[in-house]
Amino acid sequence: MTTLLPTRQLPTAEEIALARESGRVLSAHLQTRAETQQIEIFDNKGSSHAVRMPVSALRLLVDVLTEIGEGNAVSIIPIHAELTTQEAADVLNVSRPFLVQLLERGEIPFHRVGTHRRVRYQDVVDYKERIDAERSKALDVLTEQAQELDMGYE
Repeated sequence: MTTLLPTRQLPTAEEIALARESGRVLSAHLQTRAETQQIEIFDNKGSSHAVRMPVSALRLLVDVLTEIGEGNAVSIIPIHAELTTQEAADVLNVSRPFLVQLLERGEIPFHRVGTHRRVRYQDVVDYKERIDAERSKALDVLTEQAQELDMGYE
């Protein structure tokens, strides 16, 4: 199994501009119900090569280009990948000790490989979605209370 680890290098201004433009062009051609698309790739000698690929892969490419076009570094992790505690902490943007506390409290499942903890990427994503939903619900309650108390928010 191959896992692409996050690169810490942000895209250059030239890469950002190119990603924005190529993302727009690709996006315009993905308004299709077809399951596959064909694109042309040119090698360093100028010869063209047709490449057929699933539309889902091209949509993912558009998502990647959009992120790069916004100046973000991008990494791709398979859903079934297993992460170290540091990698999982990086996904959640928390410290490794805080993540270990979450694991030990049973909030995110994990298993051990020798003495090391491993966390499935899907479990990290599930936790993030669950916690985001709880935060959103809490904000809705606060908003409702502010409106009931006529605190000037409308």
